Amino acid sequence: MSHILRRDVLRYASYSLSVVYAVLLWAAITDHEGIVSVLGWVHGIGWIVMSLLCLAAVRRRVIPIWLGVMVAVVGGVGPFAGSIGFYLEERKIRDQSRQPRRVVEKVS
Repeated sequence: MSHILRRDVLRYASYSLSVVYAVLLWAAITDHEGIVSVLGWVHGIGWIVMSLLCLAAVRRRVIPIWLGVMVAVVGGVGPFAGSIGFYLEERKIRDQSRQPRRVVEKVS
């Protein structure tokens, strides 16, 4: 199970669910009832599984708690919130890795 709780796996799963939701919206607007039914189930079950995985990832300190809340709570109202949260978290990590580390000298 630990390989599923990796940050990159969760990020791509979140992006995939956002794509499913976007296609679901398109299908609903263009009146494709068969696709709406299938994608509705995929999105609903996917969000539940994603929420549970993110909660487990927060417990194991794989992702920060604010990101788990974005997926599990805010994602229930705005499905793109989790993907935006993963994007922001990756950008923050990337920016931190670019900053030079300061060396602190010990004064005796």
